Amino acid sequence: MELLERIKKQAASNRKRIVLAEGTEERTLRAANEILGESIADIILIGNPAEVNELAEQWRLENISKATIIDPENCAKSEEYIEKMLELRASKGLTREQAEKLIKNPLYLAVLMIKCGDADGEIAGALNTTGDVLRPALQYVKTKPGISVVSGALILITKDNPYGSNGTFMVADVAVTPNPNANELAQIAVSTAQTTKAILGIEPKVAMLSFSTKGSAKHEMVDKVIEATQIAKQMAPELQIDGELQADAAIVPGIGSSKAPGSTIAGKANVLVFPTLEVGNISYKMVQRLGGAEAIGPVLQGMAAPINDLSRGCSVSDIVAMVAITACQAQAE
Repeated sequence: MELLERIKKQAASNRKRIVLAEGTEERTLRAANEILGESIADIILIGNPAEVNELAEQWRLENISKATIIDPENCAKSEEYIEKMLELRASKGLTREQAEKLIKNPLYLAVLMIKCGDADGEIAGALNTTGDVLRPALQYVKTKPGISVVSGALILITKDNPYGSNGTFMVADVAVTPNPNANELAQIAVSTAQTTKAILGIEPKVAMLSFSTKGSAKHEMVDKVIEATQIAKQMAPELQIDGELQADAAIVPGIGSSKAPGSTIAGKANVLVFPTLEVGNISYKMVQRLGGAEAIGPVLQGMAAPINDLSRGCSVSDIVAMVAITACQAQAE
């Protein structure tokens, strides 16, 4: 796919250090071999070095020799990471004994590597649940300054479609926050615009979606979107953002000019921000299954460093794509 090749090329232009916390998982190792072969990113594998090398030899993964392999049971920088954990979490009741145990968990080791500047991003989730992946990330890497909510953006690529950016949209939230308040929705909008720039390399034109366009309906849910739009503009005045807009008014030029005359976004949006997770998740899956669109993601956003969660049913190509995306996010940081 042309878009993915552009993302991989962008990642390769300034290679970042991406940690794969599940370093002995087969799909992860095969993806790492491909990534290293194409020089998309510098890979750090967490796992027993002897086991990693044995598996690489068994599966003939010749590029794994280019990876950095970190043994969670015998990491040279464990003490430094433990001290950082205690600095950040002792006030929450974390003891040294607990920290010494946690640092041997690859998911915790990965985020401490990022926190201490030894890695630029992390991918996990082929074996672990989303909750297990996010918990250490939220405890130690935390969210960006001014952002309190983590959300999930998704690249939606439609076929033979003149709307958006040549048929491509970034949509959010489709994965994390069920019913954001106005302030959280504004943060999601700003984060999604930043993700769009980092991954797609295009100027985001953000539409805050609703079942109302510019006052055509009155409801507290519409009021939330109106307020969120105002907050987002205050948070990031450089953004092109408008709302509230119905979906057709957001993406179809003729309808946009009719329903929202004077709007710089109506009919031109390439970033769609849904009012709730329910709407976002249902909408993208309908477009994907009924309209034959391709969906890439979700990409987690709002974290202080790029950390992305995989589906446990992910393929090798899914992991390669997510590493490239994570590397582009790291470049933007």
